[in-house]
Amino acid sequence: MSDTVLLDIDGDDVATITVNRPDRLNALNVETLEALEDALDEAESADARVVVLTGAGEKAFVAGADISYMQELSVPEAQAYAELGHRVAERLETFPAPVIAAINGYAFGGGCELALACDLRVASERAVIGQTEIDLGITPGWGGSQRLPRLVGDEIARRMIYFGDRVDATDAHEHGLVGEVVAHSELDDVVSSHAAELAAKPKFALQTAKETINAVHEEPQAAGLVYERRAWSGLFGTHDQREGMAAFLDKRDPDFE
Repeated sequence: MSDTVLLDIDGDDVATITVNRPDRLNALNVETLEALEDALDEAESADARVVVLTGAGEKAFVAGADISYMQELSVPEAQAYAELGHRVAERLETFPAPVIAAINGYAFGGGCELALACDLRVASERAVIGQTEIDLGITPGWGGSQRLPRLVGDEIARRMIYFGDRVDATDAHEHGLVGEVVAHSELDDVVSSHAAELAAKPKFALQTAKETINAVHEEPQAAGLVYERRAWSGLFGTHDQREGMAAFLDKRDPDFE
């Protein structure tokens, strides 16, 4: 497993997975996504009863996909990247135990999408969350178009995706995007307490509860996720995608068609 992802399993069978690229605000490149897959496989092999997903450093949970990597992708390359991001999100969603997102800072784009795939979301008061892809000339590509409306409703989801809105922790809680907001200094303790309580619950009953709740969404969502992957990758090579990402990396305003 790459050092871009850290895995720690404690005595209560709680697996903490930390995206460890704080110098890049924990942005997700291919290596990191593959390491997340490996960490989840290892956590399952270790029979973890709860998984906590978080980001290293004081600024970011996961600030999104790696834009410097995405900028020049072809459509087939973008499709492969979308499929990798979807695999990780689906792995979180179907992991045979509860997964808690400890959102300790920025959760934009792909970072928001990974949080959406978790069972529970606990946010630091410093957290800022958004599906920000529109300003890069693309749309959510790792499940956001399907999972976000399910949590916050159609109107709020459209506003977040169309405008690329970033919402603070208080608004995220009001929208139902996160279940709890806590002081930044208390985030680790609160999440640890929740994880320990869940780890003490009957394992198979909890797994069945998760599968049952997921079953409500599986069929319509599965078709939507396939469409999303295809639509997202089809935007690569367009003027707006190239210009949006170049402008982001150059720290200037984009000139869209």
